[in-house]
Amino acid sequence: QVELVESGGGLVQAGGSLRLSCAASGRTVSMYTMGWFRQAPGKEREFVATIRSGGNTFYTDSVKGRFTISRDNAKKMVYLQLNNLKPEDTAVYYCVVGRTLYGAIQSQSDVGSWGHGTQVTVSS
Repeated sequence: QVELVESGGGLVQAGGSLRLSCAASGRTVSMYTMGWFRQAPGKEREFVATIRSGGNTFYTDSVKGRFTISRDNAKKMVYLQLNNLKPEDTAVYYCVVGRTLYGAIQSQSDVGSWGHGTQVTVSS
């Protein structure tokens, strides 16, 4: 089992930036896909970005060009750089790790472990 702890959320004005961090503990995660989901008030939880063990990255269309996901396998960390934030980015952001070795994360059913979330609020 792996435990995920997010940090770095906060309140920022539109156009601003934040960097989310996620620390994994427990079993090694270097061979698993890691990523981020988010849930806005009154909305379903949605995919944001993932990074495969080899470094390939995937983003939902609404954040392409603004968000960047990265990982440091030695430190068992995954990061999400959020730039040019918009009010519609307001949500709780959850760190995730894939359910299967080398498997992709394309939906919530592919997630093996969830963090508790960190709040990002973007004011207009």
